[in-house]
Amino acid sequence: MVGIQEKIKEIEDELARTQKNKATEWHIAIQKAKLAKLRAQLIAGPKGGASGGGFDVRKSGDARVIMVGYPSTGKSTLLSKVTKAESKQAAYAFTTLDVIPGLIEYKGAKIQFLDVPGILRGAARGLGRGKEVLAVARSADLILIFVDVFNPDTAGLVEELYEVGIRIDTTPPDVVISKQETGGIVINRIKPTRKLTDKSIVDILGVYGIHSATVTIRDDIDTDEFIDVIVGNRIYTKSLKVVNKIDMVDKKKLKEIEKKIGEFIGISAQDGINIELLKEKMYDKLDLIRVYTKTRFGETDDEPLVIKNGSTIRQVCMGIHRDMVRDFKFALVNGPSAKWENQRVGLGHRVKDGDLVQIFTR
Repeated sequence: MVGIQEKIKEIEDELARTQKNKATEWHIAIQKAKLAKLRAQLIAGPKGGASGGGFDVRKSGDARVIMVGYPSTGKSTLLSKVTKAESKQAAYAFTTLDVIPGLIEYKGAKIQFLDVPGILRGAARGLGRGKEVLAVARSADLILIFVDVFNPDTAGLVEELYEVGIRIDTTPPDVVISKQETGGIVINRIKPTRKLTDKSIVDILGVYGIHSATVTIRDDIDTDEFIDVIVGNRIYTKSLKVVNKIDMVDKKKLKEIEKKIGEFIGISAQDGINIELLKEKMYDKLDLIRVYTKTRFGETDDEPLVIKNGSTIRQVCMGIHRDMVRDFKFALVNGPSAKWENQRVGLGHRVKDGDLVQIFTR
């Protein structure tokens, strides 16, 4: 891994020295492609070995939320406040030395809430246990960018997440690369790309050993986004900025922080300020819905099935039992997604929050 780290440093230094202008666009694009390739190797770890180091806990519940922050910002205190988990707390850095899971029950949803060790700048390159922590973050449905009022540097945390392939609050570029045996590179643009030339596309693909392919681009993307598509290990995750210890500063200071980092949720984990607001914002950001199910005897289950917004009857079936899709005949739906009472639907019907569903099987 030392060799890869050194190569990464060389390319980063080269990019830092290179002035950005029309004449250097191609050179920068190629260097970025090489850099992304090396970072992907670093994330994957040595061939034949484990990449994550076993630093994780089994995913459970309806969604997973992870707090990513610097040491001694109050993450452990928040975990203890909102869940039944016990994470050791102390007024010094690096208290948490493992992943501590807790469970938040909110509006029928069971949300797994993880406290992980604080990270420092350089975590993505393995400083401290940073690489392991960030590997856990790749499994999250929502990441809390967690800072306190004395060091509200959310940009540094986002940068560390970016280096391990986590893209915050964005969607995957609409690009399809179909490799071919022969024929060179054929580029089809549905939308023009103002920051990505044909030459850059061809040469970036060449860095990854792709010399014949059809490239279909439906978004106005830049070099970095095109490289993300090729690398293919990117994770697109929602986030919330959380600033702790707001009880220790005045409103003027909070306004200054907002001006610097943008919208955030201010809390005091110690005093319990805005904890319920944080739960509400987390639930909203996770975009979950509650679907109630009827048994074959016509009785309604007390506990709703919590699934992602936009899910279909197929996901409802899978949430109940994995064999239910195989044996599915039809479903009766009442509620917001139904056009009439007891609407008969198939697996592709999209359910909405508050729906009542009865599944019939063969």
